[in-house]
Amino acid sequence: MKKQNTTINLALAAMFLALTFVMPFLTGQVPQIGSMLCPMHIPVILCGYICSAPWGLAVGFIAPLLRSFTLGMPPLFPTAFAMSFELAVYGFMSGFLYRVLPKKKINIYVSLVMSMVAGRLVWGIVQFCFMGLDTTRFGLSAFWAGAVANALPGIAVQIVLIPIIVMLIDNKKFAKMRD
Repeated sequence: MKKQNTTINLALAAMFLALTFVMPFLTGQVPQIGSMLCPMHIPVILCGYICSAPWGLAVGFIAPLLRSFTLGMPPLFPTAFAMSFELAVYGFMSGFLYRVLPKKKINIYVSLVMSMVAGRLVWGIVQFCFMGLDTTRFGLSAFWAGAVANALPGIAVQIVLIPIIVMLIDNKKFAKMRD
């Protein structure tokens, strides 16, 4: 049974990794807000919820770097490197919190919001380190703009879409258990 779960998680993680490649092309068709929709975040967060924390961490860390190496976007330094840490935290925290919090619908939102906050904080810390710990190059206003203001459309989409998907998948799992 354990080997079957590993195989299923590997296949699902590969699918989520593929989605991190495809979704930016889809959102890129909306030039004004395409990148603001944070298209790589959704599959990584879902991977954490569905496959578990380690799988979410792995997909989150690999996706921006692999996409940068193969497609040139996002730019490798500092963007893809900082995103790797950010997305790794999203994937890990969503899976970890989802497993440890009581199985209530509200906790899907709690784990999502906490994951999003943690990932954005890690992104800010990594960016700050990459800028030589220099607040004139990366200060609070740059953090706010990059982590929150420019990402508001993506944050909204994630808060609406991800819990719905997770609840639908959970309902399918529970329906299978009852049958």
